[in-house]
This record gives sequence, structure tokens and C-alpha cells, in this order.
Amino acid sequence: MTGRLPESFGRFVVIEEIGHGAMGVVYRARDPMIDRVVAIKTITLAGTEEERAHFEARFQQEARAAGGLSHPAIVTIFDYGREGDTAFMAMEVLEGRELRDLIRVGGIPPAEAVEIAARVAEALAFAHERGVVHRDVKPGNIMVLADGRVKIMDFGIARLDAPGVKTATGLLLGSPRYMAPEQAAGEPFDGRADVFSLGVVLYEMLTGAAPFSGNDIPQLMYQLMNAVVPPPSRARPGLPAVLDYVVARALKKNPLERYASAEEFAKDLRESLQEVEKARVEPLAGAGDEAEVPVPAAPSPKPEAPGGPVFKPDNDLIALRSSPRFDDVEGLARLAVLPLEATRSLPVAAPPRRRRVDLQFVTVVAGYVLATGVAAYILLS
Repeated sequence: MTGRLPESFGRFVVIEEIGHGAMGVVYRARDPMIDRVVAIKTITLAGTEEERAHFEARFQQEARAAGGLSHPAIVTIFDYGREGDTAFMAMEVLEGRELRDLIRVGGIPPAEAVEIAARVAEALAFAHERGVVHRDVKPGNIMVLADGRVKIMDFGIARLDAPGVKTATGLLLGSPRYMAPEQAAGEPFDGRADVFSLGVVLYEMLTGAAPFSGNDIPQLMYQLMNAVVPPPSRARPGLPAVLDYVVARALKKNPLERYASAEEFAKDLRESLQEVEKARVEPLAGAGDEAEVPVPAAPSPKPEAPGGPVFKPDNDLIALRSSPRFDDVEGLARLAVLPLEATRSLPVAAPPRRRRVDLQFVTVVAGYVLATGVAAYILLS
């Protein structure tokens, strides 16, 4: 408890305190007009007049962003107001656990992790279609309810593409560990930044560790911009190959190579569930916030043979394990593949991809097969 309970906020009668943080307190309250129990999230407006205005604007923006979205996987906002030096919003009461707590104890089976990611992706797609980019998708902003439903929370730094709504530019807003490279670099971004962030969350659910880490912000930013992420199956043997492909595309540094929308991401996640449910996955040895998946350093270029080609990690490709979901040319081209150094444990290095069919090669092979067949027929006749 933080002291004496306030009696009310607007028309909402306070029942008890249910949580608090650096900026404010969350209360359970009752709306007497319709006899509904709600959660009241508050923020104390302190500091200079400019600071107070900034914090209130951010808080109000959260209410506007989430309040305009009616989706089963997005927290519902009922009202917004201010009492003296305290701004508040009334929202639905969520009974469950934050995703970060579930990851910390390693309690998320792969199929459940994919289901959670799919539900969040569907909710993000709904928000993006209505001009809202969350900008801070992370395990601490995802609640898993007791009945298995999922809720995205905290739209405090969401960007709204609406007239009269201003969002900060040139500022690093969000959580660096889950931030898309273009967002961290201060470049223009869209809903594909949320896709990248959710890809990081999915990776962490599957392996128990975030793919990017560092002792300080500069180190973390370097990893985010440059590190090659090992496939999830390398960190957790038994995960099906389909997840290596899906995660690879979600975590593409270049947004043009990433999933074009959260809806696309959700579709692939849904279609991968059958393989994931059948897989026999090794349990996590131990999970925690500070656990790290080693990222291999790219070796210095070295010649393959005198006068031969030079090995370049950025250009060489790996042959990912076959996956029924992505075993066609179109699927592979759409997802692309990871750099060779993403996983040294996969033994087969593929040659550079052909971007078009070599007709001469196909003609020669077809002629050879036909001639062999004719010769065999004559000998056996």
C-alpha cells in the first residue's frame, strides 16, 4: 500500500490498490452508474509546467490510442479524466500474468508461444489498419489472462496517424531490446516495426532469452543493428524448422524484407501451429531475463582456394532444414534465408541462389534423361 486510499476518481469509487510504479498507482474501483468493476490507472503530474504537460499528453495519448480500438486482444479503455495533480483512465480489470513473468519461469510451451504471438499479431494488424502503431511491444506490455486470452497493454507511446495528434520525432521512445533497427536509428517507420518487436518477443518465448543483449545501450544498439540471430532451433533443439523461417523473416533488419504486415505474420504463425504441436521439443534448461543466446562473430574473409572465391558471410546462405510449410519456391523466395554464420551447427552450406531458371542447364539434363531412357528401352526390347 502507498498510504491512505483516495475515495474516488471522477465517478469511480475506489475499492483497493492493486499495483503501483514510479509514475503512479493502479486501483480497483467501481462505476456506480452501471455497477461495473474497473481498473483505474493513475499518473501523478509533477515537475515543471512543461514536464507536467508532457506527461499528461503522453497519458492522454494512451487513452486515445487504446480507447479507439475495440478488439478482444487489446485492453479496453472506458474513460479518461483528471483530479487535481492526478490524471487517470478507467479500463477493464485484467486478471492474469504479464508475459515477462511467464518467460522468466520458462513456463511457455512452443505451441502456446506461437498461439500468443498469433493473437498479438492479429491485434496489432487491427490497430495498424486504424492508424495506430504501438511502438513498444514487449513481454511487459502483454498480459496472459487466466482463461488463456491475451491482452496488449500500454499504448503510452503509440503513434496515431490522425489529424491534430502529434507524436515525438527524433526521440528514442520504446524499449531498446525489442526495438526495430529503423526505429532505434530514428528513421521513419510503420507497423513493420511492431512486427520486428513481436518477432523478438516470440524468439524470447521460444528460447527463454532475448536475441539482442548488451551491457549498455550502445552495445545493445550495435547488436540490434548488426548481430545475426541464430535460429530458435539452435538455441532449443526440437523446435520445428518452420519457426526458423518465420522468425528469420520477422527479424529482418531491412523492413522491406520483413513481413509486410502483422496480418501476414499472424497467418504464417497460424499455419505453422500443426508442425509446432507435433514437434518434440527439449525443455528449457533455465530461463531468465538476463539469459543470452550467443551470437557468433563473423570471421575474417579467407580464400577458399588459390585464385578462388572469397568467403563472405553476408552473401553466403544456409540450407535451412526442410519444412512442409515452406517447401515451395514461392515460400522460400518470400521468406529468404539467413546468413551462413547464423548457425554453424547446420552442416550444409548452400550455393548462391539462382534468381532465374537456367534454361540451358535444364535442356541438357532433360536431353540426357531422355537419351538414357531410349537406350534402356532398345536394350531391353
